Amino acid sequence: MIRIVGLLLVAAGLAGQSALATPDRWRAGGFTTDFSKHTVPLDEILSGGPPKDGIPSIDAPRFQPVNEVTDLIDTDPVIQVLTTDAARAYPLRVLIWHEIVNDEIDGRPLTVTYCPLCNSAIVFERQVGEEVLDFGTTGLLRHSDLVMYDRQTETFWQQFTGEAIVGAMTGTTLKMIPSRTLPFGLFRELHPNGKVLVPENTRLRDYGRNPYVGYDSRAAPYPLYQGGLPADLPPMARVIVVHAPDRLHAVTLDAVRAAGRIELGDGAVAVTWRAGMASALDTPQLSGGRDVGHVEAFLIKDNSAEPLVHDVTFAFAVHAFHPGIKVRQD
Repeated sequence: MIRIVGLLLVAAGLAGQSALATPDRWRAGGFTTDFSKHTVPLDEILSGGPPKDGIPSIDAPRFQPVNEVTDLIDTDPVIQVLTTDAARAYPLRVLIWHEIVNDEIDGRPLTVTYCPLCNSAIVFERQVGEEVLDFGTTGLLRHSDLVMYDRQTETFWQQFTGEAIVGAMTGTTLKMIPSRTLPFGLFRELHPNGKVLVPENTRLRDYGRNPYVGYDSRAAPYPLYQGGLPADLPPMARVIVVHAPDRLHAVTLDAVRAAGRIELGDGAVAVTWRAGMASALDTPQLSGGRDVGHVEAFLIKDNSAEPLVHDVTFAFAVHAFHPGIKVRQD
């Protein structure tokens, strides 16, 4: 089993030696990426500890009917993905060990991703033009966020933004798909015919255990994070980032929790909060995490509510990747 936190802390000790994170070292690690093309400084990309594919993506996902699942409790967090004919749940107890699921729903190729260090759960279309991409983990981080790679061109992709940052596809951005992280009990209630991702081999990882105990109660991210910190928010404060049609919106989880519902963008965007979901990054057993609740974000349009792409992440990540955005706090 990969000792993720131990590897991260060892890598943190090497962070000052970022010159070692060079194309030559990455090539020696098995990458065939075109490192001559990039949109970010290469020395911002640091080793997270594991090697290429050391955190294995799930490439042939298996699912179980929701009413047959027995190893999840009602408060367990799952990533919900809906299509016209399907409802699927991807438990964080699985994603925390794999980070990427390459899937296809109703003929639509998707990749479901979760970066524990940023608490960012994002779903992307994995078809770019005529090409369907399969994603894996590089073992590298930028601003403490997962750097993915596609197996077709070995381009590096930033999970937080979906942008290709190094390689042949540099400058391309993956399309984000609306999803939400909600408690398993609510998913089962809403989608009694839904399906739930299950591990291929339950002995491959210690599913249910949290390898990042106490992470979201820290004063700051792990030392691997080399960027600046927000001046007006605790770095580990949860922030909801909403991708509205016109622009990004950001509001603290505390603000939405206090109000129950907050409207943004002159009332065009609504964000709601409900109790009942465990933090995946708190106690040794993921199911025992404190109740951080769950949110929903939608566009108010012609008396209807259209789901919006959104993410509940940490303030330091918002500051790193969206430095100009104003985060609403009340």
